[in-house]
Amino acid sequence: MTASRADRRSLDARAVITTERAAGRTILGTLRSDPPLTLRQTGPATVHLVSTAAGPLGGDRLELRVDVAPGTALEIASVAGTLVLPGPGESLTVVEARVGAGARLRYAPEPTVLAAGCTHRMIVRLTLEEGAWASWREEIVFGRYGERPGTCHARFDATVGAAPLLRQEFVVGAPAVDGSPAVYGDARCVGSVLVAGPPAVPAPSLGDGCAILPLSGPGTLITALAPDAPALRARLTWGEEQLAASQTAADSR
Repeated sequence: MTASRADRRSLDARAVITTERAAGRTILGTLRSDPPLTLRQTGPATVHLVSTAAGPLGGDRLELRVDVAPGTALEIASVAGTLVLPGPGESLTVVEARVGAGARLRYAPEPTVLAAGCTHRMIVRLTLEEGAWASWREEIVFGRYGERPGTCHARFDATVGAAPLLRQEFVVGAPAVDGSPAVYGDARCVGSVLVAGPPAVPAPSLGDGCAILPLSGPGTLITALAPDAPALRARLTWGEEQLAASQTAADSR
């Protein structure tokens, strides 16, 4: 396996998803795959990412562009987690998403696992027009079972209208960060859910390894740490349920 990775050329892949509104419903206008970013339509407005090659490996550059047209809805998921593997150089994953006025986007892939020795960078740029709504989940696992993680630098930028909603960066795999009880402690996973748009703003709330933080703009950030992937998913789900309950209570007033 080591020899095949060394011989493999770096990949430069770009995939695109766009929606259109026709006869009062959402249709997929563009669904363009570029292996290993392979897209499959699994519902009227649902797309699953299917990895058709190992990685990303060091040196790979993968880009996904999403354009949700005004008044349409789209859900993006994945059939399995993403295993980031070491290779010659840094790997890069870029996701750019635009959500038009009155449109809805739910982005909820399976976790990203940072294998030992990898060097990875993740960039997300999310832009919402006025009246748009989005739920964006990210989950990162610090290495496979029993191994230390590689390194990862993640950047998330969310904008609503012309105003910044969230600017967030974090690093995994730096000894000064990983070993600090004030950052990750003994956690093996980190994750977040950004709910952006016009939801009711809840009060800040803390749960077991989870925090619900209202943002200064129209959105709420749920963040969690956990010892393993199932616990991380449970904690983020708890945060989403708390947020949904606060919205229901606000709507009933």
